[in-house]
Amino acid sequence: MNILSIESSCDETAVAVVQDGRRVLADCISSQVDIHKIYGGVVPEIASRKHIEAIYPLADQALRQAGVTRAQLDAVAVTYAPGLIGAVLVGVNFAKAAALALDLPLIPVHHIRGHIAANYLAHPELEPPFLCLVVSGGHTMLVDVADYTKMTILGGTRDDAAGECFDKIARVLGMPYPGGAALDRQAQGGDERKYALPRAKVEGSELDLSFSGLKTAAINLIHNARQKGEDVDVPALCAAVSAAVSSALVSRTELALQKTGRTRLAIAGGVAANSRIRHDVDRMAQRRGVTVYMPPLSLCGDNAAMIGSQGYYEYLAGHTADQTLNAYATRSILGEQL
Repeated sequence: MNILSIESSCDETAVAVVQDGRRVLADCISSQVDIHKIYGGVVPEIASRKHIEAIYPLADQALRQAGVTRAQLDAVAVTYAPGLIGAVLVGVNFAKAAALALDLPLIPVHHIRGHIAANYLAHPELEPPFLCLVVSGGHTMLVDVADYTKMTILGGTRDDAAGECFDKIARVLGMPYPGGAALDRQAQGGDERKYALPRAKVEGSELDLSFSGLKTAAINLIHNARQKGEDVDVPALCAAVSAAVSSALVSRTELALQKTGRTRLAIAGGVAANSRIRHDVDRMAQRRGVTVYMPPLSLCGDNAAMIGSQGYYEYLAGHTADQTLNAYATRSILGEQL
C-alpha cells in the first residue's frame, strides 16, 4: 500500500511516500529554519505562507523520488493535529484536495502518534506493546502503546514541555534558533555540578513532570549574573540543565516501566535527538534489561515519513475521514472522534 503523507504542523513542510507503513520510498522536507532564526523562533503567519509555497512542488518531488505515479497511490495521510493552526490547515487542505482529485481514502494522523511511529521505520522488528517516552518542543508524555492505534497516557508535563525548557533557556543565553540543539552542543564537556538547579516532582502524580521551575531558575540565574556583571559558565549551565531534564525524564520512565511491566521502550519526538537524554535512557534500559528503540536523528524531527507509517495502521483500523476533515491546534493523542 503506497501512502502519500503530508506534515506541516510547524516550520517544516514535508511530503513522503511510505509503503505498507514500514518502507520509505521518499521523504522530502523543506526547512524554514533559516527564515525563522532571524526572529529567534517560529512566526506562525510566515510559516503558513511558506508551507503554501512549498507543498505542491514538494509533493511532485516526492513522487518522482519514489518512482511512483499518482495512479499507484492508495491513500493520502496528513497531520490534522496538533500544531500551529494555520500551518496544519495548509497540509490538511492540500491532502483533502489530493484525496478528492485522485479518489483516494483520506487518513487523519495525530502528530504525536506519528512521532511514535518513526520507530517503526527505524526498527522493523518493533511491534506493540511497548512504552514510549515522547519528548518534543510542545509535548512531553509517557505513553503506553498497547496496539498501533490504542494508547494510554500514563503521565506528562503539567506545564512546559522539555523542548520548550531547552529552547527558552537557549534563547536567553543568546543561542541561535533552534535553541535546543545549540544548548545540547554547548553542554558537551560542561561541568553539570557547577550550578544547582531544581528537579520538581508533582505531588500525588508520580509519573507527571514539571519543567517551568527549572526554566525559571536557569533564566533567573542568567539574569542575576548579568546584573552583577558576572560571567556565566555557559557549557556548565547547559550541562546542568540537560542533566536536570534528563534525570526527570529517565526517573519517570523507569517508574512507568516498573508499573506496566513493559520490556520494550521507545523514545520519540524532536528532543529525542538530545545526546544526554539518549545516553541516560540507554544506560537505564541496559540496567533494567529492557530493549530500547531510538529513531535516528533524521527521524526525530518533524517529517512526513512518520505520518505515512502511522497512517497505514490508522487505515487498517478503519480510521479515515471525509472532506469535512478539519485541522486542530490541540487534540488528544488518544484519538477523539473526528
